[in-house]
Amino acid sequence: MRTLILLAAAASLVGCTRWSMDHHLDNAYRAYDRGDCARVMLELSQVDRTSRARPFIHPEVSLLRGQCLERQKLYVDAAQTYQYLIERYPGNEYAYRAAARLQTLERLGHYRAGQPAQVSPARAVPLR
Repeated sequence: MRTLILLAAAASLVGCTRWSMDHHLDNAYRAYDRGDCARVMLELSQVDRTSRARPFIHPEVSLLRGQCLERQKLYVDAAQTYQYLIERYPGNEYAYRAAARLQTLERLGHYRAGQPAQVSPARAVPLR
């Protein structure tokens, strides 16, 4: 009887974790649709915390994170996120999407493959 109770408790915990992960991922997509990238990043970090034992969700999370960085005009960060996704999960559907996003960034002039980022000094602001 004790074994049955332990198995039931373990099964319910697995279900709760999965529900929590799905809930945060759904919230991230809703926030992305509203344009609230700060909320997206918060929800995605929640997904990361609850999905450590479920690596199948990481490519989707990485792609959404890259799209949000792109929306914030952080093109270099977005490109690096896409590169990570392509290198880490080469045969995954999200890796193909990431490659397409990299091509789009390149065509728009926001990313140049193989070239280091250009450094420009900040303007000196006089102190009052």
